[in-house]
Amino acid sequence: MIRISRILVLATLVFAACSTEDDSNGGGNSNDNFDRGAMLANWADNVIVPSFENFQSETQKLEAAAKNFAANPEMSELEALRAQYEDAYLEFQTVSMFQIGKAEELNYRNFLNTYPVNESSLESKIASGEYNLSLPSSFTEQGFPALDYLLYGYGSAEATLEKLGGNENYSNYLVAISERINALTSEVTASWQGDFRDTFVNNTGSSSTGSVDRFTNDYVMYFEKILRSGKIGYPSGALTGTPSPGNAEALYAGISKELYLKAFNSFEDFYKGKTGPSYSQYLDYLGSMKDGSDLDALIRDQFEAIKAQSADLNNNLKSQVESDNTKMLTAFDELQKAVILLKVDMMQSLSTSVDYVDSDGD
Repeated sequence: MIRISRILVLATLVFAACSTEDDSNGGGNSNDNFDRGAMLANWADNVIVPSFENFQSETQKLEAAAKNFAANPEMSELEALRAQYEDAYLEFQTVSMFQIGKAEELNYRNFLNTYPVNESSLESKIASGEYNLSLPSSFTEQGFPALDYLLYGYGSAEATLEKLGGNENYSNYLVAISERINALTSEVTASWQGDFRDTFVNNTGSSSTGSVDRFTNDYVMYFEKILRSGKIGYPSGALTGTPSPGNAEALYAGISKELYLKAFNSFEDFYKGKTGPSYSQYLDYLGSMKDGSDLDALIRDQFEAIKAQSADLNNNLKSQVESDNTKMLTAFDELQKAVILLKVDMMQSLSTSVDYVDSDGD
């Protein structure tokens, strides 16, 4: 009952925020002459393309490490593959928010990071040696969660080596999912390096089909659904009333907090516009306010509050749920405060309508 009441309170807060949004941020900026083209060019050239290029370098190394292990299943090769899996998974957090263009077309994020993994289905397909990883029904049998299970889900390194090295079907599957991660990443990166970059940057209109409006919806949706709900909300039970530690990211490797913070810091850096104009500068230009306070400052302060609270979390968020879930629920609450500032106040100030479906009941 306590957790159910918590959800109702959150729903009430969001409803209240939405009902007063016209008074809180002075939205509807008819005299908006902010240089959207310069902002879009900064996003593409200084953040998105370099981030995908860096990630592609990691996925190439990941594929090579998987093939090295398959060819020579020794402890040294397993350790190298584990290390590269972690490096690549962390780097993925810097591009996961960019689900637009080719990434959206390919269902990129779903193929690379739908968790928890479906263990029984994955094991069945490995045993048969037959699988089609391009099917949406295979989201939970590939990507980083599948690597997490295969590389850490069998216990000790010795047990893992015996399992993976003693059966060719396992090593073949490792190679197949690593190849697919790299192939999809190469396709998305090539799109940004090609014509899509110009299409994105030149679409400076302020309508719902303009790049800023479309990207802003994807960006805020990522924070709400992937960062808040996926990494914290579902494992903690904040959205369901029942803790579910098995829904933690990187369930077996135990690096969920590191992934969460990498994703959050990347999101925050993008907001601040460290390489050029972004949302922070845009809100400052508009003079956006909320309840008499500077909106940009409120968002920045809430980001700091999120980071300060996260310092108390266990490195393994599964263990955090099991040992003291109160801290996870508090983390969700701090993220939820940012959702209201971004989804209600910032988007209203930018005259951007929410175009994605909110089905979490929050």
